[in-house]
Amino acid sequence: MSATEQVLNYPIPNDAALDPPAEWARLREECPVAHVKLPSGDGARLITRYEDVKAVLADPRFTRRLTAPDAARLSADGGGAFSSDITKVIPDGGEGHQHWRRLVGRWFTAKRMAGLRPSMTRIADDLIDDMVERGAPADLRASLGFPLPVYVICDMLGVPAEDRDRFSYWSDTFLNLTRYTKEEIDAAQAEFFQYMSGHVAAKREQPGDDLLSELLAAGGPEQGGLSDLQILVTGMGLLVAGHETTANMIGKMVAMLLADRSRWERLLDDPSLIRTTVEESLRMDANAGIGLPRYLPVEAEVGGEVLPKGTTVICSMAAANRDERVFANASEMDMTRSPNPHLAFGSGAHSCLGQALARTELQVVLEVLLRRLPSLELAVPVEELERVEGLAVGGLRTLPVRW
Repeated sequence: MSATEQVLNYPIPNDAALDPPAEWARLREECPVAHVKLPSGDGARLITRYEDVKAVLADPRFTRRLTAPDAARLSADGGGAFSSDITKVIPDGGEGHQHWRRLVGRWFTAKRMAGLRPSMTRIADDLIDDMVERGAPADLRASLGFPLPVYVICDMLGVPAEDRDRFSYWSDTFLNLTRYTKEEIDAAQAEFFQYMSGHVAAKREQPGDDLLSELLAAGGPEQGGLSDLQILVTGMGLLVAGHETTANMIGKMVAMLLADRSRWERLLDDPSLIRTTVEESLRMDANAGIGLPRYLPVEAEVGGEVLPKGTTVICSMAAANRDERVFANASEMDMTRSPNPHLAFGSGAHSCLGQALARTELQVVLEVLLRRLPSLELAVPVEELERVEGLAVGGLRTLPVRW
């Protein structure tokens, strides 16, 4: 059967924690708009070329209306990732979405992130103190990768960080593909909603120096602000987005650098490469999860193929980031690569709002680890690293290290 006729199971099964599935290169060459079957059993189209992914993400015809009746469901029961009714509260396109981004985006500027750097560094130092005290080997994901972004996003939202274990579970149910039942997802999302509505009410009574308080102070829709429900859902969305992806990326980035320890040595010799190394780690991430789904309410062409109305398209930014047409020696990690126009944060009007935050956290983690634990190394062979399965985001189950 030719590549164009084959229907692949998606996500494409892959045992290697850090390397891409072999199919990516074949699909980019032979079948850039592939037929795939999602965990739900529904069909979708997968795009893997850089030019096509970038075009779809910038094209307003490809919408985020994943709750449309004929949109493909990602998970078997329709619950979990991207499909919650809660998410409909935020406009998913047009001027309404841009207005929401402007209001929330003030908290995610590069300037504000630079102001957060000292506190991020302090948190990372404290977490490493605790890890060193407990002794090697340690799980870098649990000791540093997960708690750092949680503390930071909790601080920005004015939410108590001691509730982080609950956030982690609630977040995982939002990102579910195959791990949780519909009952578990519904119960978790109801708890999360209740928790956040209590938190927003408390912020209205006693505002603080945090994003939710600022959104409340801007007034309701009549004053050009957001409704209480929109603020509540914004808080939920940022808690999920603000910790899960970055927590996973910290682990994957450090694993990539330690898998070939000459990379780590090079950073020790020349810490000025930290910024470009973070960008190249984002580009090289082969375990990025499902990608970005889009729904097509009209007919449209992509990659030379006309897609009918009602098609669900999955954009694989990770596959696009290894496209040789755009990146010379795309399968090689080049820690000096610049410019590096990778699509790890998406593209266009819906590119990741928190990318300055994620970049800053990743840079701070490297700065602190190189300073504190120059002898850091993997405590298991790279072949033994295991992927997280069943969620819409990719990550490592654990990252065992010693120093």
